[in-house]
This record gives sequence, C-alpha cells and structure tokens, in this order.
Amino acid sequence: MSTRTTLETAEQVLAHLTRPEKAQLLQWIVRDIGDAVPGIDSTPGVCGGEPCIVRTRIPVWLLVQARRLDASEADLLRSYPTLRAEDLANAWAYYRGHRDEIERQIVENEEA
Repeated sequence: MSTRTTLETAEQVLAHLTRPEKAQLLQWIVRDIGDAVPGIDSTPGVCGGEPCIVRTRIPVWLLVQARRLDASEADLLRSYPTLRAEDLANAWAYYRGHRDEIERQIVENEEA
C-alpha cells in the first residue's frame, strides 16, 4: 500500500472515531515518536543506518566527536557548508537523548 493510500485510509478511519478515541490514538502516536528529534534521520543503507542530519550524510556522532576535539560551532559550519546552526542544535539535542548510542558509534568509528 502506498503512503498516500495509507494516509487516505487513516483519514477515513479518523473521521469515524469519537473524541476520546482520537485522544487515545494521539497518545499512542506521541509515545511512538516521543524520542524523535527534528532534523535527524536514520535511514537503513545510508551511512550504515546511523542518525544523520537530514539533507546530508553527516552523522551526529561525527559532529559530537568534532566538538569534543575543540571544533567550535563556527568551525563546523565552515567545514560543512550544507549545515545550518539549527542542524547543530538538533544534533546536540539528539545526543542528549541518545548518549549511549552516539558514544558507541564514536568508539566503533574510531576503531575502524
């Protein structure tokens, strides 16, 4: 089923739900995407599925490690012209919420 067809079906089902049922559905959706950070995406087959800045192949772990090595945000923005300040803020937010995952990726990539 295509995404468009799935969304159209969801819209039709939503129209028949009561307000309490819609509220319950919304709670489930929020719980499902609660750890998502805007501007960060993990795509299987792209950069090993590691979380990256959207529109780029720049992994979050790389930015975190560069920052640890004393690269400033200005340095990062100069080094990666496709990045915006908002992208860095999203990367830092992702790191705060997924510290263990990013730490593991740093170790794995440093060993490679």
